[in-house]
Amino acid sequence: MKANIYKLLIVLLCCFTSSNLFAQKFEELAQTPPMGWNSWNTFQTNINEQMLRDMVDAYVSSGMRDAGYIYFVLDDGWMAMERDNNGRLVADPKKFPSGMKAFADYVHSRGLKFGIYNCAGTKTCGGYPGTHGYEYQDARLYASWGVDYLKYDWCNTDSINARDAYLTMSRAISAAGRPMVFSLCEWGNHGPWLWAKNVGQLWRTTTDIHAGFAKDQNNGSWSSFGVLHILDLQDHIRQYAGPGHWNDPDMLEVGNGMTYAEDKAHFSLWCMLAAPLISGNDLRKMSPQTISVLTNKDIIAIDQDSLGVECFKYYSFDGLEIFVKPLKDNSLAICFLNRSSREQNIDFNWKAHMIVDSISKLNIDFNKNTYALRDLWSKKNVGTTNKVFKQIIASHDVVMLKLNKVN
Repeated sequence: MKANIYKLLIVLLCCFTSSNLFAQKFEELAQTPPMGWNSWNTFQTNINEQMLRDMVDAYVSSGMRDAGYIYFVLDDGWMAMERDNNGRLVADPKKFPSGMKAFADYVHSRGLKFGIYNCAGTKTCGGYPGTHGYEYQDARLYASWGVDYLKYDWCNTDSINARDAYLTMSRAISAAGRPMVFSLCEWGNHGPWLWAKNVGQLWRTTTDIHAGFAKDQNNGSWSSFGVLHILDLQDHIRQYAGPGHWNDPDMLEVGNGMTYAEDKAHFSLWCMLAAPLISGNDLRKMSPQTISVLTNKDIIAIDQDSLGVECFKYYSFDGLEIFVKPLKDNSLAICFLNRSSREQNIDFNWKAHMIVDSISKLNIDFNKNTYALRDLWSKKNVGTTNKVFKQIIASHDVVMLKLNKVN
């Protein structure tokens, strides 16, 4: 009898251990996609304390903070080239003469949260000290600095197992005791959407983005992707995202050289994807147009919708595509994208279409229900689904509508 009870206890213990093997992260974080700024897209490793303090000030004065952006994230290049004699990471004393704790305190004093970067390998992508073998020590250091967000890259990893490496860092963050959003940045090479739900709050789904809309960029041994290429890689993994665990198609390139139409389209599509909104432009030099894109609260609200469902492609023909994003309260967002190089005419008869989505259980028959249409860029009401929707859409531009049920 005692032997049977002992065996039962062993089985229960094994089940408990297995079911909680990956339950490491702080579950309350990132219930909607994180919003913030990251230094990499514009500055790479060319950062310093004074420039970044100015960026923090611009973050606030530009209205970004008030629009919902909260994380200020330092990417690669913040640390010295070697650890100290005790194996600790050290902020580069030339770049950060006041030290990292003082800089983190400044970020917090402006009503923001502070994020930092490192890598699962022996060195970062920029050649600085990586975290492999120092996971718990580094997590404790970040906690002592007041870090709220950790971006964790995948350079110089050799034969390291990706799931094990990210799980180890997730456990280290948990053991350090300070809640941190954990951003997995292994470029989607190991299918993180299949295993990272309980490891971190977001995971990259592709290689790096660049400030191009329709073309990739050849970097020699690898290519960075344009907006449309990254968009095309998202649809088959939408079922894995939701509150607290997000697919990350990489940071925003709004304000980094694309046209105004392309910036609008890029931002709209990322919001339709329920993507993390991490801007990567020079906040000190934003044009009024760039500010108007990044702080459009109606578009941001689509991204931040609490239902947490990604869009799906409903229609595609001759360069015109239609994306549908289910929202809370039985409303939905529709984004018409013109990916062609010429103007297109939208001529959409709502009553000729049913919209069905197995993931959100959305099932709409416009013959039975009427929806009011709100154009989120022009900020105008544009009729209802009782009439055919007609509009000209420019090349590489979008029309984005919110549909609210009338009856």
